Amino acid sequence: MFFPLLFCQATEKKTVESAFLHAEKQTKYMLEEIDELEKQNGKELVSPRSIAEDGNLKMVVSRDWTSGFYPGVLWYLYEYTQNDFWKQKAVEFTSNIEREKWNATTHDMGFKIYCSFGNGLRLTKNAHYKDVIIESAATLVKRFNPNVGAIRSWDHNKDKWDFPVIIDNMMNLELLFEATKMTGDSTYYDVAVAHANTTLKNHFRKDNSSFHVISYDPETGEVEKRNTHQGYGHQSSWSRGQAWGLYGFTMCYRYTGNEAYLKQAEKIARFMLDHRNMPADLVPYWDYDAPGIPNEERDASAAAVMASALYEMGTYLGKRGELYAKSADKIISSLSTDYVSPIGENKGFILIHSTGAKPSNNEVDVPLIYADYYYLEALIRKDRLENQRPLTE
Repeated sequence: MFFPLLFCQATEKKTVESAFLHAEKQTKYMLEEIDELEKQNGKELVSPRSIAEDGNLKMVVSRDWTSGFYPGVLWYLYEYTQNDFWKQKAVEFTSNIEREKWNATTHDMGFKIYCSFGNGLRLTKNAHYKDVIIESAATLVKRFNPNVGAIRSWDHNKDKWDFPVIIDNMMNLELLFEATKMTGDSTYYDVAVAHANTTLKNHFRKDNSSFHVISYDPETGEVEKRNTHQGYGHQSSWSRGQAWGLYGFTMCYRYTGNEAYLKQAEKIARFMLDHRNMPADLVPYWDYDAPGIPNEERDASAAAVMASALYEMGTYLGKRGELYAKSADKIISSLSTDYVSPIGENKGFILIHSTGAKPSNNEVDVPLIYADYYYLEALIRKDRLENQRPLTE
């Protein structure tokens, strides 16, 4: 007798198991590559980011916005496997970036600290990790401007923007929401909500696609420019930017229960999934309006962020949410078959075919560590859904 539902569940379980087996093998290979680089360059470079033009592993210092993703990858490997080897490595690489809790020159505190120390706290209950998160949140809110109602993103390119706020910044709000939960101090929550509301008001077009950069007058809070920096053009829809928005507003709904955030997340999801230029495998081109489609590069990182967000968003939408979980499943299936590195190649990265910033010809069609991070997060969420466990614990 054939039981299609049981067969489907077994197949999906195998997908997650196989993906993590592959991820373990690749990450062990990457650790060997990192050890070799440390012999040559010391330990100032703390995390892998991509593959450099010369073919070598590209490592970054702790202040780089991507420094927290590799520790996060290690924490996810530990979470799924419960292998203390991965816990030991996660602790090691997490400790390498603790100094960033005082770095007030960047908005990327959530990317760096919450992906590393946040996952570490969740999985180990280490009280020191909690202290680091609170200190980091206190550092981040220093960049909040009440006139604008948002956290300043970049300090560079001051010739272009007075007070730039990028859609990516939505991803850093989770750190602030958690800080309020940890301390009882509503300051962090209030800043996060203000930033989300300002982004909701100013970042989106009528079709629910988003600009990348909004520049504000820091004195009046008025919008000065609406730009796209890493996408094809100012009026185009940069794929990872849409994914940041989808993920960010879904997460904000989790903490606030504000239906406006959930509605916006679903609108963004519909824009992405229904777009005429979305490929059949649901791994988007680097920009939905890139002129050379279908001969443009894909962005596996945008797909991974999108899948992780869709799994969570779907849990808030009742029966309708099952459709979004199926879309996430399709993305994961695509990434797990056509976008994974062969074992022992690509310096140990898990996924290939991501695009960082095509307009500046920077990290085009290469592995990117944040693609690996959100891919594993999506797999963890998929596993939780299949085992009827809460997505966020």
